[in-house]
Amino acid sequence: MPHAGQLSLQEAMGPTMEEVIFLHDHVLLLTCLMTMVITMFTLTATTTALTHNDPTEEVEQLEAAWTAAPIMILVLTALPSVRSLYLMEEVFNPYLTIKATGHQWYWNYEYSDETQISFDSYMIQTKDLQNGSPRLLEVDHRMVMPAGLQTRIVVTAEDVLHSWTVPSLGVKVDAVPGRLNQLPLATSRVGVFFGQCSEICGANHSFMPIAVEATPLHYFEQWLTSEQ
Repeated sequence: MPHAGQLSLQEAMGPTMEEVIFLHDHVLLLTCLMTMVITMFTLTATTTALTHNDPTEEVEQLEAAWTAAPIMILVLTALPSVRSLYLMEEVFNPYLTIKATGHQWYWNYEYSDETQISFDSYMIQTKDLQNGSPRLLEVDHRMVMPAGLQTRIVVTAEDVLHSWTVPSLGVKVDAVPGRLNQLPLATSRVGVFFGQCSEICGANHSFMPIAVEATPLHYFEQWLTSEQ
């Protein structure tokens, strides 16, 4: 979960978020290097007499350098971006499929692989929260999944646009009426991970949180049995 005064991204709780942080750090490093080089050349050009008497003189080496440098920077940015995009979109033999449907203003979850489990997930009002529960994030029914195994999340909406987002897991997918979007979801540890709808969807947009509970496999199987 985020905490007060946090300046960095949330701690990665799954492989997707690890890819997001890697790409962020990679692009940030390139940006810092470019800023330093441009600043150095700018200060050199404005504070020294290193200028040519003839402004029309051609310097082929310099022209080649400032043409090749941006191309190289774009390549260094694009390659890891494409790799991360592929890894975050590809679903490899998921253990489980869960369908998340956005409504105004709650989420519905369906487990239909081997069972027929469906429930609605509403935000718990502040006055009903237990001690230690996060305000505006806790729900009455969490989406439960096995930790360490890939789960496929299929996302859609019943009425207007929504967005199913869990920052610590690095996932954000649009919920569009009449369309099914999918993404792989896996956690690297047991825990509860919170998110919120990230698409303005009406008056109570801020009050349809997402709570994902990752449990050991045997506990998840017990939960499935109890919900049937």
